[in-house]
Amino acid sequence: MSLKNKKTTLAEHRKYLRIDTVFPVQFRLMTTDGKVFLSDWLQGFTNNVSPAGICLSVNNPSPQLLKSLDEKKFKLSIEIDVPVSRKPISALTSFIWSKDLAGDKRKYLIGLNYDQISTHQNKKLMRYAWFKKLFAPLVLSLVAILILIIGINSYINIKLTKGNKELVEKLAVVLKDSALARKKIEKVVIERRTFESKLKTLEERIQTAESQRENIEKGNLSRFQELNILIAGLVKEKTDLEKKLALAVADENIAAKELSQLDEQTEDLQKANFDKMYQWLKIHQNKRTGLIMSFEGDKDIANWSFTYDLALAIQAYTLNGDSQRAKKILDFFAKEAKRENGWFLNAYYVNDGGPAEFIIHSGPNIWLGIAAMQYMYKTQDLTYLPLAESIASTIIKCQEKDAGGGICGGPEVEWYSTEHNLDAYAFFNMLAEVTRKPVYTRAAGKSLNWIVENTYDHKDLPVKRGKGDSTIATDTYAWSIAAIGPGKLRELGMDPDKILEFVEENCGVEVNFIRESKEAIKIKGFDFAPQRHSARGGVVSSEWTAQMIVSYKIMQDFYERRGELKKANNYKNKAQVYLNQLSKMIISSSSASGQGEGCLPYATQEYVDTGHGWMTPKGSHTGSVSGTAYALFAFSGFNPLEFKK
Repeated sequence: MSLKNKKTTLAEHRKYLRIDTVFPVQFRLMTTDGKVFLSDWLQGFTNNVSPAGICLSVNNPSPQLLKSLDEKKFKLSIEIDVPVSRKPISALTSFIWSKDLAGDKRKYLIGLNYDQISTHQNKKLMRYAWFKKLFAPLVLSLVAILILIIGINSYINIKLTKGNKELVEKLAVVLKDSALARKKIEKVVIERRTFESKLKTLEERIQTAESQRENIEKGNLSRFQELNILIAGLVKEKTDLEKKLALAVADENIAAKELSQLDEQTEDLQKANFDKMYQWLKIHQNKRTGLIMSFEGDKDIANWSFTYDLALAIQAYTLNGDSQRAKKILDFFAKEAKRENGWFLNAYYVNDGGPAEFIIHSGPNIWLGIAAMQYMYKTQDLTYLPLAESIASTIIKCQEKDAGGGICGGPEVEWYSTEHNLDAYAFFNMLAEVTRKPVYTRAAGKSLNWIVENTYDHKDLPVKRGKGDSTIATDTYAWSIAAIGPGKLRELGMDPDKILEFVEENCGVEVNFIRESKEAIKIKGFDFAPQRHSARGGVVSSEWTAQMIVSYKIMQDFYERRGELKKANNYKNKAQVYLNQLSKMIISSSSASGQGEGCLPYATQEYVDTGHGWMTPKGSHTGSVSGTAYALFAFSGFNPLEFKK
């Protein structure tokens, strides 16, 4: 082959667009004038395509084709099968070049130029060729980008999860150091007071000895010398004691400064951790239904959302200004949730909103009404007033069936709960304030009368669990303060201080809690029931401890307004002590979506009897919506049973 011909062949090759697939081709040999067919249909495949022609690949060419290739005097009528075309793309082509690839004439490449081809068909062929050429790189690029995005997100999530867990652990460490610092101060204070007491005694002895010396009879030299020696010894002892006292005071000041710094760290870390707990509530809200899984970690009820927990979540969202999240849940109950004769069910499935159980109790319905009222009060949006009033109507019908004005536990139960009637009292008061309708004022009055007649009737037992039920339940004590208020309780002849003292003495516990790091720590809080009445031993409820913190803050506010600052400060300190204890219980989210955000377990023990007819969830570190939400209320000083700006 001459240099000129070689260059021409290479130029022709460069015209073609290489693709990563082949099209089947049928072709027939024709005379150079295109009038006579020289062969039957033969089979081949495209190798390259371009707007000007194709490169045809032929395996095991026939003798007739080989002869024509040698003579180079023929045309080809071709039909190209393309997936995007119903009919083959037809063309008349001229021979340009050929190449024996196998070396033994078993495979040939044949370069062809179009003589005749439809412009539309040619464009269709080229579009598909470009698509096939670019498809694989494009897909690979997209896959690579997707892998990169997933990798970056995974890295960010890992870092975020690690950071969130470190934040939880850092708070636990600071709280531990703070507790040690307080014990150190207590020890130093005792030591200082001991030195001060001894010093006072020494000073009195010195004064007595000096007085005796002044009044000694003349001539009694031995007695005079004896008193001088005594006074000198006492003065020396006093000097030594003053040095020890100065050191004790210095140690106390250092310890107090250290504790002050730790308290500042605690405050900052608590704020950060409680912010993370709120994030945990946000990221677990189902985008479609608006519902939230009540217990993250208990596989038996992994997709359950309890109505009571949702009522707390609505208020947590409202409290933090996330009205759209609150509306999402309220819309579910207003438009989608299944009801039975006006009653909402106790639980629904998170993913589709279907009933998770068909048990119905008054409390969750009333709490949903309370949540709707708190939303309206905070946002001034009355959209859900019909929802609240429909719940109230159902509860009032239940109340009217009882001669004493009590509200039973539900449409299919006969027992009466103090808790439900306290909830109803708060709910009816909220409705009365917003609507000014006498029906709600009357209903609230009936609920309060029932509570006084049936649960506040024993001096030795401030609050019974229900009608004819003397069981002690911590929440009825905390909610008595929250729903009725210390001032009103006093008017009713009840002592709010005694109510809280009673539950402290009977339900306050200190138990071991195993953290995620496997470290066993002491947690002080409140049990569901008196520990002495339970074979399981003590267990701290995060939710009911948070309820007590809310009550302490209510009492603090009550006494501050009365000018009784000592009592107010006492309740303030109690609230902070138990808030610190709850902070020690914060765990990291166990789910991949939770990103290690902080939350609270329902209790310090899994799957134990609460003493009130239900068990704590399974899972040693199961995140609880109710425990987490109520802890947020405790941190913010928010009373869900009262309107407060």
